[in-house]
Amino acid sequence: MNLGSSTEGKHTTFPLIDTDVHERFASIEQLLPYMKEPFRSYMSNWTGWGELKYTHPIGGSRLDALLPNGAVPGSDYDVLREQLLDRYDMKYAMLTGLFYPATMEAQFELAAALASAYNDWMIEHWLERDERFLGSIHVAPQMVETAVREIERLADHPRIVQVLLPIGTAPYGDPHYHPIFEAAERHNLVVAMHQGNSVQSPFGTPRYYIEWHIVLSQAFMSMAVNLIMNGVFDKYPRTRIAMLEGGFSWVPSLMWRMDQNYKSLRMEVPWVKRMPSDYIKTHFRFATQPIEDPSPADMLKMVELMGSDELLLFSTDYPHWDFDSPERSLPTSFPDSLKRKIFYENARDFYQLT
Repeated sequence: MNLGSSTEGKHTTFPLIDTDVHERFASIEQLLPYMKEPFRSYMSNWTGWGELKYTHPIGGSRLDALLPNGAVPGSDYDVLREQLLDRYDMKYAMLTGLFYPATMEAQFELAAALASAYNDWMIEHWLERDERFLGSIHVAPQMVETAVREIERLADHPRIVQVLLPIGTAPYGDPHYHPIFEAAERHNLVVAMHQGNSVQSPFGTPRYYIEWHIVLSQAFMSMAVNLIMNGVFDKYPRTRIAMLEGGFSWVPSLMWRMDQNYKSLRMEVPWVKRMPSDYIKTHFRFATQPIEDPSPADMLKMVELMGSDELLLFSTDYPHWDFDSPERSLPTSFPDSLKRKIFYENARDFYQLT
């Protein structure tokens, strides 16, 4: 790893890939034309999930994304283009949505129908509107065979680059879910894991939103351990995992802890053939948002402790309240070679973009 010499300069010196952009629909009614019966009639009478988990104390979106006409933040293409794509001259923006039927705890057939309808809506209303958008296949992993069929249906789309699996309560390393990884590997798709609304702490649902937001990274740590120790990467060696909106400062300590335990306990998991940290460096990438705001020296040290300058992918999390601007998210003291990797090259190479 060569971090090079430091030079001042904004990100605009380099191309930019944003790996976590939340496009949204304005109303569930927009999905109805893409649904078959009986789900179309069912959803036409939908009045909400009947669940209110958290209200957000300072609002869930950027204030400039709250439009006078009451449009849902992230649902207006023209505003998104102006505030994100054009303002920062982005090469690509990866759409991850903000609607995750994958975390529904019941009505699994409906979850699959909603995921499929959302995919078709996203392709028509977003991917076909701007060539800078890259898309995600939403699936309902509650029904593994149906999830695989959805991957098969859309994998050949030229601007679909990944399968989205929100992190909730499902341990995706369990062999029950392995056909999803097999299908993604066979079609050369990344598997993106994003925090879902069912993420919990070890004690269950946190009492306050701030608790929930702070402990999100624990879910990403647990999922990384689960995938590695259940042999996903030995079984599917070309699997690539992008972890979105979970931070990254925890990665070095997790690698150390896994390696130390593996030295003593690997007889329990003989299918795990390499040191766990090697799986992290080979198969995982981590989106930068939310950056924990360390000092520039500490942030550079984190990259060094990871043992690679290829593990970080830039993301803004648009249009959320903790949006990370590419003009302020990385220290200006970072060497240009490292900024270029984080802003562009790491995502380009990991997603195998041309």
